[in-house]
Amino acid sequence: MPDVGDKVTASLAVSPHAGDTQASLTVTAPDGTTSTPSVSTADGGATWTAPLTYTAAGVWLLHWVVTGTGASAENQQVSVAPTPGAGATGRVYATTTDLANYLRAAPPTGAAGLLADATRMLEARLLAFCRYDVDDDGMPTDEAVAAAIARAVCAQVAWWDEVGDSRGAVGAGYDSVSIGSVSLGRSGTGVSGDDSAARQIAPQVMDELRAPDLHDKLFIGALAVPW
Repeated sequence: MPDVGDKVTASLAVSPHAGDTQASLTVTAPDGTTSTPSVSTADGGATWTAPLTYTAAGVWLLHWVVTGTGASAENQQVSVAPTPGAGATGRVYATTTDLANYLRAAPPTGAAGLLADATRMLEARLLAFCRYDVDDDGMPTDEAVAAAIARAVCAQVAWWDEVGDSRGAVGAGYDSVSIGSVSLGRSGTGVSGDDSAARQIAPQVMDELRAPDLHDKLFIGALAVPW
C-alpha cells in the first residue's frame, strides 16, 4: 500500500492492441478533484503508463479509457495510507520515545497513532474528571504530573499491545475470550465493544496517576472510575 507522497507509475496492459490503440487516464483524488496525467507507451500500445504522486490519504480512482484496437474502460482503485505518525490532532501526552522507554523495547508499528488514540480515550474517560494545572494548550504544567500522564498513556498502549486490540473488536459478541495472557468471560448475551478488553482503562494507568510524588498536584475526581 502506498503512502502519501509516494511517486508511482500507473500502468495498464491492453490486449489485443495495434497501431491505432490509444489510452487516456483520469485520476480522481479522495476529495473528488480530477486530473488527467499524460500517458505514454513504449511497446506499441501493449502497456500504457503515467506518472502519479499521491498527495492525500484515502481511495484514489484511476479511470482508463482505451480506444481503437482493444477498446475498453478500466477502473483501478488504490488505497493510500497517511504518512506514518500523521493525522493526529490536538494534545498527545506521550512521544514514541516515551513509549519505547516505558516498554523497554521498540514501540509497535503505528505507535504515534496509538498514543493519540490513548490520549483521547483517557481524556474522555479519566482525565476529564481529574484536576491539575495546565497551560493555555491544556497541557500539564507540573513536570511530575506531565510525566505521570505520559506514563499513563504509554500504559494504555502497552495494554492494547498485550490484548492484541486497540479498537474493541476482539471479544465483541463472545461470552468468553482469551487474548494473550488476558482472559475475559461474561454470562448473558456476550461482550459488547465497550466491554471488551481494549475499551477498558489499563490497570497500570491508575497506578501511574496515584504515584506518591503527585500528592497535592493531581486530584482524581469521584467520577473518574474506569469502565
